[in-house]
Formats: sequence, C-alpha cells, structure tokens
Amino acid sequence: MWNKHPKALPYLFLSEMWERFGYYLMIGIFTLYLKDVEKGFAMTEKEASDLYGTFIALVFLTPFIGGLIADRYLGYRRSIILGGILMGIGYFLMGVHSLPVLYAAMTLVILGNGFFKPNISTLLGNFYNNDEYRNKKDEGYNIFYMGINVGAFVCNFFGAALYNLFGWQQAFMAAGVGMFIGVITFMIGIKHYGTHDQKKGVQPGDMPFSKIVLFILLPSIVFGIIGWFIKGVASDANPDAYIFGSDSTDAFIFACIPVILFYASLYFRAKPDEKRPIGALLTIFSVVILFWAVFKLNGSALNTWGDRYTERQITGTTENVFNTLQQSSKIKYAKDSVGVYDEQFRLQKVDGKVVKEVNYPVYFKNVKPEKLPAENAEISLWSSNLSQSINPGWVIILTPLVIAFFTFLRGRGKEPTTPTKIAFGLLISALSVLVMVAAVKAGGNGSEKVSVWWLVANYGVITIGELFLSPMGLSVVSKLSPVNITSLMMGGWFLATSIGNKLSGVLASMWDSYEDKTNFFWLNFGLLLGATALMFVLLKQLNKVMAEKGIR
Repeated sequence: MWNKHPKALPYLFLSEMWERFGYYLMIGIFTLYLKDVEKGFAMTEKEASDLYGTFIALVFLTPFIGGLIADRYLGYRRSIILGGILMGIGYFLMGVHSLPVLYAAMTLVILGNGFFKPNISTLLGNFYNNDEYRNKKDEGYNIFYMGINVGAFVCNFFGAALYNLFGWQQAFMAAGVGMFIGVITFMIGIKHYGTHDQKKGVQPGDMPFSKIVLFILLPSIVFGIIGWFIKGVASDANPDAYIFGSDSTDAFIFACIPVILFYASLYFRAKPDEKRPIGALLTIFSVVILFWAVFKLNGSALNTWGDRYTERQITGTTENVFNTLQQSSKIKYAKDSVGVYDEQFRLQKVDGKVVKEVNYPVYFKNVKPEKLPAENAEISLWSSNLSQSINPGWVIILTPLVIAFFTFLRGRGKEPTTPTKIAFGLLISALSVLVMVAAVKAGGNGSEKVSVWWLVANYGVITIGELFLSPMGLSVVSKLSPVNITSLMMGGWFLATSIGNKLSGVLASMWDSYEDKTNFFWLNFGLLLGATALMFVLLKQLNKVMAEKGIR
C-alpha cells in the first residue's frame, strides 16, 4: 500500500491517527463528564450542550489562523509539533476536577488544533504536488482519511476501559498520551519531509496579516464582547435576557457578524470573472453550516440518546466479553441518594444546586416494569461512549464502497459533479434524521428504552451523506478560489464548519425544551431539507461555474 507513495505518508498517517484518537476519545466522554452528578460538574443538558457547542466551534475556527501562521511564519513542522504539544497538555488537564482548569485545558486544545489540523493536511498535499506522485493524490488522501477514522473508532474502547477501571481523569489522560504518541511519530519521520515542511512566506497578492487582523479578527473580538454583554428582553423562560439562549452563544454569533460581512464583501468587490466562483463557494459554505449543525449532534443529543434512551443491558456471552475487556459497568437496582430527573430526564436544580432524592439509579427510569431486575440485583451496561465509534466504523466500511460506486460511474461517464454530490449528500443526511423520528415513536417518546440498532441505522445513513459531502470540501475550495484569496476561502470553509458546530450546540441545548422529542428531530430534518432544496435550486448555476473552471 505504501510503496507507490511518498515515504512521509506512513508517518503522517500514524500521526493523524493518534491525534484523532485523542480528540475523539475526549469528545466521546466530554458531555457525559460535564453532566455526571457525582464525579463531573452536574451540568444540565442545556448547560453541557452550550459549552460543547462553543468548544467545538472554536476548535474549528482556529485552523484558519493556524494555517496562515504556518504558511507565512512558522512552517508546517514547527506548527504541527507545537499544536500537538498544546493539545496533549490540554487533554491531561481536562481530567482535573476544576472548572477554571477545564476552561484552560479547552483553550489549549482550541489553540493546539489550530496549529495541527490544517497543517498536517497541507504538508501531505505538498508531497503530491510533485509530478512523481501527482496522480496518486486522491488515493493518498483516502489512506490518510482512513487513519483519521481508525483513530476515531478504537479510541472509545480505550476511553470506556479506563473510565470503568479508574475514572474520568485517566480517560482524559489516555487522550493526552495518544496525542503525544502522534507528536513523537511525526518527529521520527522528519528526515522524510525534506523541504516540503518549510514556510512559504507571504506570496504576491496575499492579503497582509495586518489587514486580516484589522478587518477580521479585531472586529470579531469587539463584536463578541458586545454580544457577551448586550441583553435582550427578559421573560419567565429567559430570565437572564439572553438574545440567542446563552451569553457564549450571543458572543459567538455577534463575533461572526463582521466575518460574514467580510466574506460577502469579497463577492461584491470581486472582478466580474471571479464573482461567480466566489458566489458558488459562499453558497456551499451556507449549506455546509446546516450539515455540520445536525451531524455534530453525535457528541451531544445523540450521546444523550445512547446514554438515557437506549437499551444498554448485556447478558450471557456478550456480558462476559464486555466485562473482561472493561467495556461495561455494573449498576445495582437499589435505592440510594441520586439526582432528581423528571420524566424527560431533565436534571432538577435549585439555585444552581442539584436536587437529590432516595431512588433507583436514573438508568432504570424508563425500563419496562417486566424487565426490571430483582431488588439489589446487579446488571451490566455497555459504556455509553461506545456509541461514538459507530460513525467512524461506518466510514471505514462504507468508504471503499462509495469510492467504488463513483469509480464505476466515472468509467461510464456518469459521475456526478461535486455540487451534485453535495446536494445528494444533504438529502441522504436529512433521511437519517427520519430514523431518529421512528426511534422516538418506537420508544413511546422516551417512556421505554429502544434498541441500539436505531443509532446504528441513523449513523449508517448519515455516514453515506457525509462521504458524499465532506471529502469534497477543501478540494472544491482550492479549485474554485481566485488565486490571491485561496487561503481566505479555505478559512471560509473552516468558518462555516465552526458556525455549524456552534449551531449544533444551540440545537442540542434545546433538547430539554421539547416535551415531544420527535419535534426536535423534525426541526433537524427541516434544516437539512432546506439546505438540500437550496442546493438543488442553485445546482444548474453551480455546475455551470464548475464547467467554466474545467472541473467537476
């Protein structure tokens, strides 16, 4: 597999695999940790989802700046190593049970990802710009992408084992260990990088970094501060008078205003022959926001579904295997002091403190009476973070099939254009939400637990949509962008992902407000269907722009 590719590929593959191992291990347990009444921070669904959304939004915002700094000043090697070290330290600190330390750790991860994520992909691409490897570029990126998903798949099994054996801190430390293994692997391969990891410097036509700070970063900071402090109208449902639901959401949305205006100005100030490509990219950015808003519910609302609404009890051989591998935990059907949850699993608080009662563990709240164990009996439950491995598992299985499908169509001259793939990716993703609507119906709106196969089916469908859409992103940006603003348009892709991630947190924070959970999923379906409709309405124009550029 490696022989026909640059010698650097195995090192970059393993570095990215271990980096994603650490990141997705952390993401898989993040909201579970925040909501843990006894060993976490006893956050409500809204509080945890809001923090989660802000976190993953900022994680995908910093690559824009990190990529520019690496390009012009630090170089790729230094940036990747610096980013990996910052993330590794951040993961280690996350297990410290202190909110100030948690926020500091999140900041390190946000900054570290900005230096690591865009630059390891760019470094890989530099090798395939050589004539010797140019025709192997897509294959090389497919191998690299597989490394991402191998890391994302296996990490949750390690996270479950360490949490079950020791606790949250050790699970977060494992994420840090994974990240440092990735950095060491990258450093071992340095001799194979040659001059491909050197900075490019400021190129003719590039926007000066001072202008980027003046016209994008500084206005965003000012608007973000305004958004944090400005208040709307107070009401019984919104006593703190937030405009968009929380102070962090208000700040983030306000901070996005000058950035969105800046990208709109690129279109209006563009030369006539550049307007259509920029307009096409801005359209794609818009629909991508809605895709990520729904897709990233995997770490929040769907994690909650796996934890509270999914039948996790295991018996027989499965129980023995899971117990041996520390992939399960035991709970006793006995009354004890526990947090109070209502029928919708909303944690009850008074003056910020958890209300407690003597009752059975919350898992049994929606178990059918005939399935309840005997008093004081113990049962085994598979760890809820394992559901986070379903999506990368599907990616590993389906990627070769999707590639083969498009190869077959290409051979017959019928391969769809990139905008067409994105449109159908959105439609397929919308259909995945209908699986969850059916799951809610099957469980009587949460009154009974349902099979994990509902989650498996949901992830299977949305993964097909992801494979139609996500790999096309940076590729189409690089092909359509005017040469002098390619870096800025790459930043636009990350910005769209960032906004989508934050919107995902906003959606997840609304989970508790829906008495009927089908309405929550209908909302998500409507968002994706709207994005799909927009793409199909503009598809003819988008394909025309692609044809003018001589690309598909």
